[in-house]
Amino acid sequence: MTSIGQDSTRQRRNRHNPHSPPHVSDSSVTTAKRGVKKGAGPRSSPSLAEVKKKGRMKKLSPTAEQDLIMGLQGLDLDLEARALSGTGLVFDEQLNEFHCLWDDSFPEGPERLHAIRELLTQEGLLVRCVSFQARIAKKEELMLVHSLEYIDLMETTQNMNEAELRILADTYDSVYLHPNSYTCACLASGSLLRLVDAVLGAEVQNGMAIVRPPGHHAHYDLMNGYCMFNHVAVAARYAQQKHDIQRVLVMDWDVHHGQGTQFIFDQDPSVLYFSIHRYEHGRFWPHLKASNWSATGIGQGQGYTINVPWNQVGMRDADYIAAFLHILLPVALEFQPQLVLVAAGFDALQGDPKGEMAATPAGFAQLTHLLMGLAGGKLILSLEGGYNLHSLAEGVSASLHTLLGDPCPMLEFPSAPCLSAQASLSCVLVALEPFWEVLLRSAESSKEDKMGETKKEGLPEPSVPSILAWPVLPARTGLVYDQRMTSHYNLWDNHHPEMPQRILCIVHRLEELGLAGRCLTLPARPATNAELFSCHSAEYVGRLRATENMKTRELHREGSNFDSIYICPNTFACAQLATGAVCRLVEAVLTGEVLNGVAVVRPPGHHAEREAACGFCFFNTVAIAARHAQSISGHALRILIVDWDIHHGNGTQHIFEDDPSVLYMSLHRYDHGTFFPMGNEGASSQIGRSAGTGFTINVAWNGPRVGDADYLAAWHRVVLPIAYEFNPELVLVSAGFDAARGDPLGGCLVSPEGYAHLTHLLMGLANGRVILILEGGYNLTSISESMAACTRSLLGDPPPLLAPWRPPLAGSLASITETINVHRRYWRSLWAMIPQVEDKGSSDSEPVTKDASQLANPELAKGMTMPEGNMPEADMGKAASVSSSEESTPHQTKSETIVVEFPQDQSLETATGRATLDQTTSGVAVGEATLIQLPLASCTDNQTPPASPLQEATPQMSPSKLIGSLRTLELNNKAQESLGSQTPEEEMLLGEAAGGQEVTELILIQGFEDLPDTNEDTCFAVTPLSWCPHLVAVCPTPAVGLDVTQPCQDCGTLQENWVCLSCYQVHCGRYINAHMMQHHEDSGHPLVLSYVDLSTWCYHCQAYIHHQALLDAKNVAYRNKFGEDVPHPH
Repeated sequence: MTSIGQDSTRQRRNRHNPHSPPHVSDSSVTTAKRGVKKGAGPRSSPSLAEVKKKGRMKKLSPTAEQDLIMGLQGLDLDLEARALSGTGLVFDEQLNEFHCLWDDSFPEGPERLHAIRELLTQEGLLVRCVSFQARIAKKEELMLVHSLEYIDLMETTQNMNEAELRILADTYDSVYLHPNSYTCACLASGSLLRLVDAVLGAEVQNGMAIVRPPGHHAHYDLMNGYCMFNHVAVAARYAQQKHDIQRVLVMDWDVHHGQGTQFIFDQDPSVLYFSIHRYEHGRFWPHLKASNWSATGIGQGQGYTINVPWNQVGMRDADYIAAFLHILLPVALEFQPQLVLVAAGFDALQGDPKGEMAATPAGFAQLTHLLMGLAGGKLILSLEGGYNLHSLAEGVSASLHTLLGDPCPMLEFPSAPCLSAQASLSCVLVALEPFWEVLLRSAESSKEDKMGETKKEGLPEPSVPSILAWPVLPARTGLVYDQRMTSHYNLWDNHHPEMPQRILCIVHRLEELGLAGRCLTLPARPATNAELFSCHSAEYVGRLRATENMKTRELHREGSNFDSIYICPNTFACAQLATGAVCRLVEAVLTGEVLNGVAVVRPPGHHAEREAACGFCFFNTVAIAARHAQSISGHALRILIVDWDIHHGNGTQHIFEDDPSVLYMSLHRYDHGTFFPMGNEGASSQIGRSAGTGFTINVAWNGPRVGDADYLAAWHRVVLPIAYEFNPELVLVSAGFDAARGDPLGGCLVSPEGYAHLTHLLMGLANGRVILILEGGYNLTSISESMAACTRSLLGDPPPLLAPWRPPLAGSLASITETINVHRRYWRSLWAMIPQVEDKGSSDSEPVTKDASQLANPELAKGMTMPEGNMPEADMGKAASVSSSEESTPHQTKSETIVVEFPQDQSLETATGRATLDQTTSGVAVGEATLIQLPLASCTDNQTPPASPLQEATPQMSPSKLIGSLRTLELNNKAQESLGSQTPEEEMLLGEAAGGQEVTELILIQGFEDLPDTNEDTCFAVTPLSWCPHLVAVCPTPAVGLDVTQPCQDCGTLQENWVCLSCYQVHCGRYINAHMMQHHEDSGHPLVLSYVDLSTWCYHCQAYIHHQALLDAKNVAYRNKFGEDVPHPH
């Protein structure tokens, strides 16, 4: 490999020496697009030569020039400081000097730490950590959280006998006391404080405190749940007081809710508390309503308490990861913590007798890795629960491996979150959306609700978690580069953006920052014919090889035969060398020579088609690398290709569009088909074909100025959920940096820090086997800094802090939502329910912001209300009704109204192929097309958290009650194909009589010709919301009952009347005189009941509602109408 600097004697080429490359200047910066068709317009525009000529004559407009200058000034070039390294560990044997004196089988005992130490010693982790001596927390430090009276009381336990200790312990919930309990609890808190000093004092990057007793249940003045002092809470306050930390994230993944921590911080906006725990509708300890999703904080702390309650056992890694991707990471991005503290209980691991969950050690490694991208990597884990000794030790080991920089193991049960998890996440999103702008979603509704086939869900087989294998690699990051690739250059345009200086400047910057020296430099080699032929035809390869002997005029003519291509005599050799260099790096990664790698190569490749060069590209480097990886692995290796170049990788997409072994995901400017390479190839509607359907995923930006927040939103909502479900064995990144701030072609604003975060998040996949391959990027400073930032991440340095956060652009959210709507039929990870908001006419380039009054709404904070138009979505698993399009008499309703339901646990094949129905006299017509079923019990907690933290949760309705005993109905193909074909007259019939929901919001199913007892040719299925935040407005029915024959109080009509469920006034519907609508506008009462078909409509949600809270009024009306109770009240 030739080193930089040996080319310094070369002269700038001129007309007398047209084949010599230009003189390289490290400081040169491309400031304008010259003579290039990328993004210049449709392919029918003037010839390449004319465009180039015009490009040389044009200057940047003042606006564009100012934008570029501002972009360059905004670049963070100060990346030279070496990142901290080292993981601190506090593990003191003194912490084992207490146990339960009266119960030898008590689960919280010294054997927990013995098991951990044994495994950590066996795996050599103790010697890899920086050990710190535990210290006793001082009283004034404990008083940051606890009362002096309580601390003094605990101190007296040192002198108590066993009987006294037991009497005192019995006054608390689930605790025991020992004469050494106080000392050990002080030592545990002090251990965490020592690590806080070490991390914030720059002694180490991160750390773990392996301590007992646990602490997260301890209150201000109460012992609780094995806990005396709240170590994590004390550490948070200590960091704020001593180290001037302004924002702390406390992550609690113990299977039990850390109610003590929550109550300490629930009024404090400087501490974001996030807990994922088993809840089971309040049936699991600590049995608190405050543990549910509706508890979001109090006063100024509203929105800063986040509870993700699991309502069933057996939750897996995918469920926990989904909670991180959809909620924690986006909120943390907006919160921007300066320190992350983890209440690290491992009782959610499979095999734990208390948790009964199915998470794996590999899953906790993933969670740890995701947290390491926050707060500049300042992360401290403090041991809490975990009572299966084997799984506890494995969980601690996995998290410690990850803190030390070892790659995350691949998941044992890769999948999407289960329906119960999706329901919980949906409720959390509804509760939090008023407080966090990052959780805003595009208002664009789904046009497709059908899902592809998936396997039926089931809990994992109970087994002992396998022992993870942690690879020992001689080097972490490989670097491949060869200066010979600079000999490809434009003979006719000195300022063409794809210039040799691109790779020279990148490598120079890597060397300048000391990053190249930290990598293992690998020699480049030319690609073999077999490697080239894996993605290109022999004829095309021969055609390019022939250019080596062409004259200048012939080269120009040959280049003009392609789109945005120049060719020189060295082009073939450079393209062959670039491709072979990446293949060499693939070999190094797959054989374990290195963990990951960077390929600084040119010319780029992702536009190259099988038979044609395109967009500066000749051989499709990333595609050939993928095929080479599969070839040397001996099987169809699952490969994820992420293309973040600002231009769509049309060539890569076409090569793999029918191959399910390669998942291609591209994020690019599309501009409705007008941005290079133009046409509809980069549209979100492109999904692949044949067996590869669903494995092509495009996130198409429709404008400029897309930045870090937009890309990270796409990562959290699309890229990572699908990637974890796909579970790749290798990740290849088409790493173009023309979306970087300052690039003359991209017009976007991604920062080097943003690229570092994108890289870090991908490193949790494929056992850390990630390769970045340079594609585009035409601002020399931008690409150098961006590639350096990515290389730092690959080397294990934590991503740097991002610039002050701004919300994603409205247009970006629309693009992301469009992709989700297209692909959720293929990927169950996209089923998670998403609250929607109106864009209110904002432009594509404007950030989505929230009204200040919305952000401060205490009703919303308590989960009691939600903004108008914001309704949860649900998927196929929900109740629906199919009713005749004509207005029915009571007797007709009896025979023609059919309830269609999809049981929660039925497979997708069943859900899309058939429905179940029950003929009932209660035609509950309910509406709103949604994404997942919300079990009633998951979203009915609409009350303020109780004043007493020990108050038990009230029993809630089981999700199973949502589904009755139903008969099966086979839906014919005609019915499924006729969606959306209704006439305007039919649309009007579907509008709610009192409110008028748009027909586009409904699921319409026509052609139910085979339905029994139905004489009509056309029926409609309308799906209800299973919960509504305005149900609190429903008042008890009057003692005198309801009279369904009562006329409208305004006009006296007897046709189509509705009763208000708040004041029980009766008024006519919108298609009579609309007096009920007027009543709603005057009173604000949201919910009304139809006396015609007994459906319930919410004006605020603009949807039909079917919920337990409505059954009393419906039953009273039904009894008055038919003389009997509702046959199936569920």
